[in-house]
Amino acid sequence: MKFNIRFATQSDMPKVLELIKELAVFEKEPDAVIVTEKDLIEHGFGKNPLFTCFVAEKEEEIVAIALIYFRFSTWKGKTVHLEDLIVKQEFRGQGLGTLLLDEVIKYGYSQGVQRICWEVLDWNTSAINFYEKQGAKILKDWYLAQLEGDAIKNYIEKL
Repeated sequence: MKFNIRFATQSDMPKVLELIKELAVFEKEPDAVIVTEKDLIEHGFGKNPLFTCFVAEKEEEIVAIALIYFRFSTWKGKTVHLEDLIVKQEFRGQGLGTLLLDEVIKYGYSQGVQRICWEVLDWNTSAINFYEKQGAKILKDWYLAQLEGDAIKNYIEKL
């Protein structure tokens, strides 16, 4: 199958959001997405963009995305974080994830990063196998820590 990979535009954000919601369902968190199209446009294409997004098209329909952003590692320096690589269910297994990951890696390399990182759920064995096959090291001795919504508010109220 022939896919076209390109940088996302503002007009792609409705489809990007649709794929984000599809991922949330797959990850058993269907009600977790609170980001809006407006948020994606404002934070991806505003004065100080917080992310870059690649889209993959099949016959002009967006069927996959890779959303990334820069962060800084105190050990490695400039880093790319792959927030999400999402391929619509019916297009999985056709090499599209590899094409998107290739694009992310090439972009990171062109930007001089020393690390490209992401998270993967421990039960998503197909993704783990895919990433390991690509040469990624899966760190099993680290825990992901987060404060969200009310937890942030509660923290602040305790100060």
